[in-house]
Amino acid sequence: MPFPIQRIQTDRGREFFAIDVQKMLKSYGIKFRPNRPASPHLNGKVERSQKTDKVEFYSTVDLASTDLDTLLAEWQHYYNWERSHSAHNGKTPIERYFQLLEKTPFSEDVAKDYHPDQEHIQEQNYRRELQLRKLKRCL
Repeated sequence: MPFPIQRIQTDRGREFFAIDVQKMLKSYGIKFRPNRPASPHLNGKVERSQKTDKVEFYSTVDLASTDLDTLLAEWQHYYNWERSHSAHNGKTPIERYFQLLEKTPFSEDVAKDYHPDQEHIQEQNYRRELQLRKLKRCL
């Protein structure tokens, strides 16, 4: 990415709660912020992007094709550099990126504000996670 990733927001899929995944995110200074259960609206941008991929890319290619990697790279370039997006008022993602470039912090600035000791390995079970947070506040 041409900008520092500060946090990752996911659904509560088991794969995101793996201890190794969370440790890797911490090693890169990335905060892990899973959505509350039953909150699909918080993943709307991802869901919309996946729908676009399904309709505009995957439905037009043979998934068994030997050049699927090339086709995917071409699609990614088109999606980010040529295809306008209503979420960006008709601009492409790269045009929007350049609009925000001056407001985008440098990696060093983001790293200064990251405190790994304040990040903990999160539980997939939301109720248990809430109980653990309450216990820690009492200590």
